[in-house]
Amino acid sequence: MNDAIADATVSAPLPPQRLPRAVLFDWDNTLVTNWRCVHAAINAALERFGHRPWTLEESYGRVRHSLRDSFPAIFGDDWMAARDVFYAHFQEHHLDYLEPLPGAAELLEQLSGTGIYLGVVSNKTGSFLRAEADSLGWTRHFGKLVGATDAAADKPSVAPVEMALEPGGIVAGPDVWFVGDADIDMECAHRSGCLPILVGCTPDVAAGLGRFPPAVRLDGCSAISALVQQMRDTISLDGAPRMS
Repeated sequence: MNDAIADATVSAPLPPQRLPRAVLFDWDNTLVTNWRCVHAAINAALERFGHRPWTLEESYGRVRHSLRDSFPAIFGDDWMAARDVFYAHFQEHHLDYLEPLPGAAELLEQLSGTGIYLGVVSNKTGSFLRAEADSLGWTRHFGKLVGATDAAADKPSVAPVEMALEPGGIVAGPDVWFVGDADIDMECAHRSGCLPILVGCTPDVAAGLGRFPPAVRLDGCSAISALVQQMRDTISLDGAPRMS
Protein backbone atom coordinates (compact mmCIF):
# COMPACT_ATOMS: atom_id res chain seq x y z
CA MET A 1 0.00 0.00 0.00
CA ASN A 2 1.56 3.30 -1.02
CA ASP A 3 0.03 6.71 -0.38
CA ALA A 4 3.25 8.37 -1.58
CA ILE A 5 2.44 7.29 -5.14
CA ALA A 6 0.12 10.31 -5.35
CA ASP A 7 3.16 12.51 -5.99
CA ALA A 8 4.21 10.67 -9.16
CA THR A 9 2.79 9.81 -12.56
CA VAL A 10 2.39 6.07 -12.94
CA SER A 11 2.12 3.78 -15.94
CA ALA A 12 -1.09 2.16 -17.04
CA PRO A 13 -1.20 -1.50 -15.99
CA LEU A 14 -2.09 -4.20 -18.48
CA PRO A 15 -5.79 -4.96 -19.04
CA PRO A 16 -7.14 -7.82 -16.92
CA GLN A 17 -6.04 -11.26 -18.04
CA ARG A 18 -8.03 -13.34 -15.56
CA LEU A 19 -11.09 -13.18 -13.36
CA PRO A 20 -10.57 -11.11 -10.20
CA ARG A 21 -10.55 -12.43 -6.68
CA ALA A 22 -12.50 -9.36 -5.59
CA VAL A 23 -14.10 -6.28 -7.10
CA LEU A 24 -14.38 -2.95 -5.30
CA PHE A 25 -16.84 -0.46 -6.72
CA ASP A 26 -17.23 3.24 -6.43
CA TRP A 27 -20.92 4.05 -5.97
CA ASP A 28 -22.21 7.24 -7.61
CA ASN A 29 -21.99 7.25 -11.41
CA THR A 30 -20.55 3.74 -11.27
CA LEU A 31 -23.45 1.61 -9.99
CA VAL A 32 -26.11 4.27 -9.39
CA THR A 33 -26.97 7.77 -10.46
CA ASN A 34 -27.74 10.22 -7.70
CA TRP A 35 -25.47 13.04 -8.71
CA ARG A 36 -28.27 15.52 -9.32
CA CYS A 37 -29.18 15.26 -5.66
CA VAL A 38 -25.54 15.87 -4.66
CA HIS A 39 -25.51 18.81 -7.05
CA ALA A 40 -28.72 20.24 -5.60
CA ALA A 41 -27.44 19.81 -2.03
CA ILE A 42 -24.10 21.49 -2.72
CA ASN A 43 -25.89 24.39 -4.38
CA ALA A 44 -28.18 24.73 -1.36
CA ALA A 45 -25.06 25.16 0.79
CA LEU A 46 -23.36 27.51 -1.67
CA GLU A 47 -26.39 29.78 -1.90
CA ARG A 48 -26.86 29.80 1.88
CA PHE A 49 -23.35 31.20 2.29
CA GLY A 50 -23.48 33.71 -0.55
CA HIS A 51 -21.62 31.76 -3.22
CA ARG A 52 -22.60 31.43 -6.87
CA PRO A 53 -24.32 28.09 -7.55
CA TRP A 54 -22.37 25.65 -9.69
CA THR A 55 -23.24 24.04 -12.97
CA LEU A 56 -23.54 20.26 -12.98
CA GLU A 57 -20.14 19.94 -14.66
CA GLU A 58 -18.54 22.17 -12.02
CA SER A 59 -19.96 19.90 -9.34
CA TYR A 60 -18.40 16.86 -11.03
CA GLY A 61 -15.01 18.53 -10.98
CA ARG A 62 -15.06 20.06 -7.52
CA VAL A 63 -16.71 17.41 -5.34
CA ARG A 64 -14.79 14.27 -6.27
CA HIS A 65 -13.22 14.17 -2.81
CA SER A 66 -15.13 13.51 0.38
CA LEU A 67 -16.97 16.34 2.11
CA ARG A 68 -14.51 16.50 5.00
CA ASP A 69 -11.67 16.95 2.50
CA SER A 70 -13.40 19.33 0.06
CA PHE A 71 -15.65 21.62 2.14
CA PRO A 72 -12.91 23.42 4.13
CA ALA A 73 -11.37 24.61 0.86
CA ILE A 74 -14.75 25.75 -0.50
CA PHE A 75 -16.32 27.35 2.58
CA GLY A 76 -13.37 28.15 4.85
CA ASP A 77 -14.41 28.71 8.46
CA ASP A 78 -18.06 28.15 7.52
CA TRP A 79 -17.45 24.64 6.27
CA MET A 80 -19.12 22.81 9.16
CA ALA A 81 -22.25 24.96 8.94
CA ALA A 82 -22.27 24.40 5.15
CA ARG A 83 -21.90 20.68 5.79
CA ASP A 84 -25.04 20.75 7.93
CA VAL A 85 -27.01 22.48 5.14
CA PHE A 86 -25.74 19.95 2.59
CA TYR A 87 -26.59 16.95 4.77
CA ALA A 88 -30.07 18.22 5.60
CA HIS A 89 -30.93 18.72 1.94
CA PHE A 90 -29.38 15.44 0.85
CA GLN A 91 -30.96 13.37 3.61
CA GLU A 92 -34.40 14.66 2.68
CA HIS A 93 -34.10 13.91 -1.03
CA HIS A 94 -31.39 11.31 -1.83
CA LEU A 95 -33.64 8.25 -2.00
CA ASP A 96 -36.06 10.15 -4.26
CA TYR A 97 -33.33 10.77 -6.85
CA LEU A 98 -31.66 7.35 -6.62
CA GLU A 99 -31.63 5.16 -9.74
CA PRO A 100 -29.49 2.13 -10.59
CA LEU A 101 -27.42 2.54 -13.72
CA PRO A 102 -28.23 0.25 -16.67
CA GLY A 103 -26.87 -3.25 -16.13
CA ALA A 104 -25.76 -2.63 -12.53
CA ALA A 105 -28.19 -5.05 -10.86
CA GLU A 106 -27.38 -7.76 -13.41
CA LEU A 107 -23.64 -7.22 -12.96
CA LEU A 108 -23.85 -7.62 -9.19
CA GLU A 109 -25.90 -10.81 -9.54
CA GLN A 110 -23.39 -12.17 -12.05
CA LEU A 111 -20.34 -11.44 -9.92
CA SER A 112 -21.97 -12.73 -6.74
CA GLY A 113 -22.92 -15.93 -8.56
CA THR A 114 -19.32 -16.39 -9.65
CA GLY A 115 -18.17 -16.29 -6.04
CA ILE A 116 -16.17 -13.08 -6.42
CA TYR A 117 -15.97 -10.95 -3.26
CA LEU A 118 -17.58 -7.53 -3.69
CA GLY A 119 -17.21 -4.30 -1.76
CA VAL A 120 -17.84 -0.57 -2.14
CA VAL A 121 -15.42 2.30 -1.53
CA SER A 122 -17.26 5.60 -1.85
CA ASN A 123 -16.78 9.18 -0.74
CA LYS A 124 -20.50 9.41 -0.02
CA THR A 125 -21.23 9.51 3.71
CA GLY A 126 -21.41 5.92 4.92
CA SER A 127 -24.91 6.10 6.40
CA PHE A 128 -26.32 7.47 3.13
CA LEU A 129 -24.42 4.88 1.10
CA ARG A 130 -25.77 1.97 3.13
CA ALA A 131 -29.32 3.36 3.12
CA GLU A 132 -29.21 3.52 -0.67
CA ALA A 133 -27.86 -0.03 -0.96
CA ASP A 134 -30.62 -1.23 1.37
CA SER A 135 -33.31 0.55 -0.64
CA LEU A 136 -32.14 -1.19 -3.82
CA GLY A 137 -31.86 -4.60 -2.14
CA TRP A 138 -28.16 -4.75 -2.96
CA THR A 139 -26.59 -4.97 0.51
CA ARG A 140 -26.58 -8.76 0.29
CA HIS A 141 -24.04 -8.63 -2.54
CA PHE A 142 -21.34 -6.81 -0.58
CA GLY A 143 -18.95 -7.93 2.10
CA LYS A 144 -18.51 -4.29 3.16
CA LEU A 145 -19.78 -0.89 2.06
CA VAL A 146 -17.30 1.79 3.11
CA GLY A 147 -18.24 5.45 2.84
CA ALA A 148 -16.70 8.76 3.82
CA THR A 149 -15.58 8.98 7.47
CA ASP A 150 -15.91 5.21 7.99
CA ALA A 151 -12.14 4.71 7.71
CA ALA A 152 -9.30 6.77 9.17
CA ALA A 153 -9.04 8.65 5.85
CA ASP A 154 -11.18 8.81 2.74
CA LYS A 155 -10.57 7.83 -0.87
CA PRO A 156 -7.99 8.11 -2.47
CA SER A 157 -6.32 6.87 0.72
CA VAL A 158 -5.76 3.12 0.91
CA ALA A 159 -7.51 2.99 4.32
CA PRO A 160 -11.06 2.46 2.98
CA VAL A 161 -9.78 -0.14 0.51
CA GLU A 162 -8.29 -2.16 3.35
CA MET A 163 -11.51 -1.80 5.35
CA ALA A 164 -13.67 -2.92 2.42
CA LEU A 165 -11.56 -6.03 1.78
CA GLU A 166 -11.04 -7.07 5.40
CA PRO A 167 -14.24 -9.19 5.80
CA GLY A 168 -13.14 -11.32 2.86
CA GLY A 169 -9.64 -11.80 4.21
CA ILE A 170 -8.31 -10.31 0.97
CA VAL A 171 -5.23 -8.14 0.58
CA ALA A 172 -5.33 -5.43 -2.10
CA GLY A 173 -3.38 -6.30 -5.21
CA PRO A 174 -3.68 -6.78 -8.97
CA ASP A 175 -6.23 -9.59 -8.49
CA VAL A 176 -8.62 -6.97 -7.05
CA TRP A 177 -10.41 -4.78 -9.58
CA PHE A 178 -11.21 -1.23 -8.51
CA VAL A 179 -14.09 0.01 -10.68
CA GLY A 180 -14.97 3.69 -10.74
CA ASP A 181 -15.90 6.62 -12.94
CA ALA A 182 -13.41 9.30 -11.89
CA ASP A 183 -9.74 10.10 -11.61
CA ILE A 184 -9.89 9.80 -7.82
CA ASP A 185 -10.96 6.16 -8.21
CA MET A 186 -8.03 5.44 -10.50
CA GLU A 187 -5.69 7.17 -8.06
CA CYS A 188 -7.06 5.06 -5.20
CA ALA A 189 -6.57 1.90 -7.28
CA HIS A 190 -2.95 2.78 -8.07
CA ARG A 191 -2.18 3.70 -4.48
CA SER A 192 -3.54 0.40 -3.19
CA GLY A 193 -2.10 -1.77 -5.97
CA CYS A 194 -5.52 -2.76 -7.32
CA LEU A 195 -6.32 -2.97 -11.03
CA PRO A 196 -7.94 0.34 -12.08
CA ILE A 197 -10.99 0.01 -14.34
CA LEU A 198 -12.68 3.20 -15.52
CA VAL A 199 -16.36 3.13 -16.44
CA GLY A 200 -18.95 5.57 -17.70
CA CYS A 201 -18.71 9.05 -19.13
CA THR A 202 -18.22 11.39 -16.17
CA PRO A 203 -16.60 14.56 -17.55
CA ASP A 204 -12.80 14.42 -17.28
CA VAL A 205 -12.29 17.79 -15.63
CA ALA A 206 -8.86 17.19 -14.14
CA ALA A 207 -5.44 15.93 -15.13
CA GLY A 208 -5.79 12.96 -12.80
CA LEU A 209 -6.39 10.35 -15.50
CA GLY A 210 -3.09 11.32 -17.10
CA ARG A 211 -1.29 10.73 -13.82
CA PHE A 212 -3.29 7.65 -12.82
CA PRO A 213 -4.38 5.93 -16.02
CA PRO A 214 -6.84 3.03 -16.06
CA ALA A 215 -5.91 -0.43 -17.23
CA VAL A 216 -9.05 -0.41 -19.36
CA ARG A 217 -11.96 1.95 -19.97
CA LEU A 218 -15.45 0.49 -20.41
CA ASP A 219 -18.79 2.09 -21.25
CA GLY A 220 -20.60 0.86 -18.15
CA CYS A 221 -21.86 -2.08 -16.13
CA SER A 222 -23.04 -4.09 -19.12
CA ALA A 223 -19.57 -3.88 -20.65
CA ILE A 224 -18.06 -5.21 -17.41
CA SER A 225 -20.57 -8.07 -17.48
CA ALA A 226 -19.55 -8.91 -21.04
CA LEU A 227 -15.87 -8.93 -20.07
CA VAL A 228 -16.54 -11.17 -17.07
CA GLN A 229 -18.62 -13.55 -19.17
CA GLN A 230 -15.91 -13.76 -21.81
CA MET A 231 -13.37 -14.60 -19.12
CA ARG A 232 -15.68 -17.18 -17.54
CA ASP A 233 -16.02 -18.87 -20.92
CA THR A 234 -12.27 -19.02 -21.54
CA ILE A 235 -10.38 -18.63 -18.24
CA SER A 236 -10.98 -20.15 -14.81
CA LEU A 237 -10.84 -18.16 -11.57
CA ASP A 238 -7.27 -19.38 -10.95
CA GLY A 239 -6.14 -18.21 -14.38
CA ALA A 240 -5.90 -21.59 -16.09
CA PRO A 241 -7.35 -21.86 -19.63
CA ARG A 242 -10.62 -23.79 -19.81
CA MET A 243 -10.59 -26.99 -21.81
CA SER A 244 -13.07 -27.16 -24.67
